[in-house]
Amino acid sequence: MKTEFKFSNLLGTVYSQGNLLFSPDGTCLFSPVGNRVTIFDLVNNTSHTLPFAHRKNIACLGLTPRGNLLLSVDEDGHAILTNILKKLPLHHFRFKDKVSTLAFSPSGRHFAVGVGRHIEVWHTPSTPDQNVDGELEFAPFVRHRVYTGHYDIVSSLEWSSDSRFFLSGAKDLTAKIWSLDPEEGFQPTTLAGHKDSVLGAYFTKDQEKIYTISKDGAVFRWEYMKNPNAPELDENEEMEDFDNDTHMQWRIAERHYFLQSNAKVKCAAYHPDTNILVAGFSNGVFGLYDMPDFNMIHTLSISQNDIDFVTINKTGEWLSFGASKLGQLLVWEWQSESYVLKQQGHFDSMNALVYTPDGQRIITVADDGKIKVWDIKSGFCIVTFTEHTSGITACEFTKKGNVLFTSSLDGSIRAWDLVRYRNFRTFTAPTRLSFSCLAVDPSGEVVCAGSVDSFDIHTWSVQNGQLLDRLAGHEGPVSSLAFAPDGSVLLSGSWDHTVRIWNIFDRTQTSEPLQLQADVLDLALRPDSKQLAVSTLDGQLTFWSVSDAQQQSGVDGRRDVSGGRKITDRRTAANASGAKSFTTIRYSADGSCVLAGGNSKYICLYSVSSLVLLKKFTVSINLSLSGTQEFLNSKLLTEAGPEGMFDDRGEASDLEDRLDNLLPGSKRGGDPSIRKRVPEVRVTSVAFSPTGRSFCAASTEGLLIYSLDTTLAFDPVDLDIEITPASTLQVLEQERDYLKALVMAFRLNEASLLRRIFEGIPHGNISLVVSGLPVVYLPRLLRFVAIQAESSPHLEFCLLWIKAILESHGTWVSENRGTMEAELRTVNRAVTKIKEELRRLAEENVYTIDYLLGQPATEETGFLDGQKTLANGEAKIVDIDMDKDDEDGWIGLED
Repeated sequence: MKTEFKFSNLLGTVYSQGNLLFSPDGTCLFSPVGNRVTIFDLVNNTSHTLPFAHRKNIACLGLTPRGNLLLSVDEDGHAILTNILKKLPLHHFRFKDKVSTLAFSPSGRHFAVGVGRHIEVWHTPSTPDQNVDGELEFAPFVRHRVYTGHYDIVSSLEWSSDSRFFLSGAKDLTAKIWSLDPEEGFQPTTLAGHKDSVLGAYFTKDQEKIYTISKDGAVFRWEYMKNPNAPELDENEEMEDFDNDTHMQWRIAERHYFLQSNAKVKCAAYHPDTNILVAGFSNGVFGLYDMPDFNMIHTLSISQNDIDFVTINKTGEWLSFGASKLGQLLVWEWQSESYVLKQQGHFDSMNALVYTPDGQRIITVADDGKIKVWDIKSGFCIVTFTEHTSGITACEFTKKGNVLFTSSLDGSIRAWDLVRYRNFRTFTAPTRLSFSCLAVDPSGEVVCAGSVDSFDIHTWSVQNGQLLDRLAGHEGPVSSLAFAPDGSVLLSGSWDHTVRIWNIFDRTQTSEPLQLQADVLDLALRPDSKQLAVSTLDGQLTFWSVSDAQQQSGVDGRRDVSGGRKITDRRTAANASGAKSFTTIRYSADGSCVLAGGNSKYICLYSVSSLVLLKKFTVSINLSLSGTQEFLNSKLLTEAGPEGMFDDRGEASDLEDRLDNLLPGSKRGGDPSIRKRVPEVRVTSVAFSPTGRSFCAASTEGLLIYSLDTTLAFDPVDLDIEITPASTLQVLEQERDYLKALVMAFRLNEASLLRRIFEGIPHGNISLVVSGLPVVYLPRLLRFVAIQAESSPHLEFCLLWIKAILESHGTWVSENRGTMEAELRTVNRAVTKIKEELRRLAEENVYTIDYLLGQPATEETGFLDGQKTLANGEAKIVDIDMDKDDEDGWIGLED
């Protein structure tokens, strides 16, 4: 089995904190997700997460006007410059203090950052396509100027359209006008008059007016006008004064107020081209206003908590909102008053996950009582179930894949129809219990659940919802349940140090205990139902034979899983006992490996046959989470405890930030007396996809997907100096050796060249080329043809390729189905798409064809000699006498 799994995507979290960005064309949205950046393609309805990660949560983002460079800055001021097209980090840089805001100039030559009370303007790093020599710069970050004058943190920056001036707003209740370079007759101007922090300052399109918005809901319009307190002048002096602007200054021309009851303004955005002002409030309402008259267009409540950020795309049609407390991300089209995107992650930590049998979707359940279905290809949540009234602990699919079962602490087991998206059955126990685990019979007729409150296992019939039996035998809470894939036995793990094998379908319903040395945390069955893997509290992984009930082997995983010292730990990471066990284990699709995770930052992949640790994956390097560091910084440890645990809310400058609305013990888990909590890194559940090409892990940061890198950059072993794009095209066009040209194109692995060679092979030679193709290139060819079938207009040409591949190499594909699973699913999806499109096209045109066939034939339209027509449902041949010169004669259907 291949083990080169790499980070592929991050699901389950759509927005954490910081600012949102639209791409220059307005079709993509950049969202900070913890210490990563996720890009949402709003046109193609897909999302992907950039592969790099910061060491702290991202505080702000900036994008060049060309849309090719992304600058992301974390909470400590560490910046990463990224090439968006290639998804590669180009340069790391560290500002000297925390960065509060960031803005690129419209010209793209400079960017301004708010660093504490100061504003720094830097030259935009150049890329190789901008340099004459096409080289990278050694020190790409060059500071242009530093601007001082504010007395508190800078909260907003906005450039003028000509990139000569920029506005800044700060918490010192003022806004200032700055020039990029010294301008003759210009002095930095302070716009004072607000009674609360200035959230935003914006130029109008003609740059003759300025709008400033403060936190208390005041909107001021500033104009460059004459000072009314200036002395009266005669006509000659007025003309001179008009020329030299002696008595002209920026003054408040008009004041407006949002008047939202007891709600503060949290964010604002202004679009100069359409004169639209958007404001988000602390009560979850946003307002849309037409400037300069301040006419309200509409308001809408989109959240129960603060709206943290709002932005507008370039055309002014789409508004994007982010609410960090509930993890909400919305894109709103204000003209049609409809959602373009509406996504929300889990509010509480995820407890379990499961793949659908086709491997296209992932179901997650969490402590917030919600069940979410995530589409792997698009990265979006497509449906959310909210019927459970308490935290959900486990989820399981039936073998057919249309029914999902979930267990909850509210005392119910629910069955969900994932075709109609509804809850069609609810199972309960005679007494109120909090269920912690469940298992479903492969036939889908029996469901079992275990509880922490009761030591019995409850069994229900799915058909009628009746309680069938209560299996007694454990002397401690039941922690995990699993049916054998062949449905022969039920296995249960308990805190009483035993695993029991139940024959629930026999008359005797006997159970056989397997004795272990510690509490059982999780168990997993191999797909062939012959082997059982058990994880215990002492960090041991033991493997048992199901038929013989004998232990076959074991692995000590304490050293592998332990790692990362939490802030509150008094012991080092190597000696901490809380993270030295696996809480979740799963077999791979072929049963050769076991994937294990626990309350640490590591996921371990073990080989079952050799009992060797094949690979260890690090879930997160985010220092904002507790448990990602191996050693704590002694400078942050004081006599009163770690600095990270100090409650410094009382020192906040804003009143609403100083207020403590929490009650002691109101949050689940941990010490109720602790006022400040730092999220701990942990892995609550792992699962392999049915194809074995990827696996998923539910962690503190979200749903992490790791997959095998199927896109090979190039194969240096197969390359030589003679294989070039020019020589490949020469072999295709002049020598007409199509098989050799195709192999050369695969060795170079350039998409444009491969497509040209593919389309240049005549359709009559397809079967001959495919039959002679080495099988080493077969998976890549099949995947390439399937992708072309989805996007290319040459439908029949692609179908001929697929047919030839399956006819010539069908036996090899069948024998290697495990490694070809992803390619075959891609082919299946492409063929299904073609079938549906052709069916829909035929249904749309059938009446048009019937109408055309029902028209009478005339000399003008005419039929060709021997052409077939339809008359009364029967095909007839039209015989046309070409020598007949009678104009009055009628040519039509024969009787």
